[in-house]
Amino acid sequence: GNGKQIRDWLYVDDHARALLHVALTGEIGETYNIGGHNELQNIDVVKIVCGILDELAPSKLDDITKYEQLITFVGDRAGHDVRYAIDATKIANKLNWMPDETFATGIKKTVEWYLENSAWCDRVKDGSYQGERLGVVTS
Repeated sequence: GNGKQIRDWLYVDDHARALLHVALTGEIGETYNIGGHNELQNIDVVKIVCGILDELAPSKLDDITKYEQLITFVGDRAGHDVRYAIDATKIANKLNWMPDETFATGIKKTVEWYLENSAWCDRVKDGSYQGERLGVVTS
């Protein structure tokens, strides 16, 4: 595709916190949409990730100075949705829930996590990671 598809982005800790908040304070049988209020085109997200990588882990390739140079486009799949819109008004109004992270802070934390856990990423890629627990959640 062309990367112009729009998605609403939400940091994983905010999502987990929202699920717990709904479980503890939501009305039984009610439905709540959880959104990040961060609608961005996929290509913009990729370029932001590239910029973070340029800052935190500059390319060591001779012919690549910026990660954006690695972006390639492929044919779009049939029926690919142009936009996923999340209306999270209800969870904000009825349960007083909003994400803590902005897109910028959440995506940077995500990239940092992957850089700090590259050994785990390698295990996922080579198939040796079998889903075992990685650690303990602390509050």
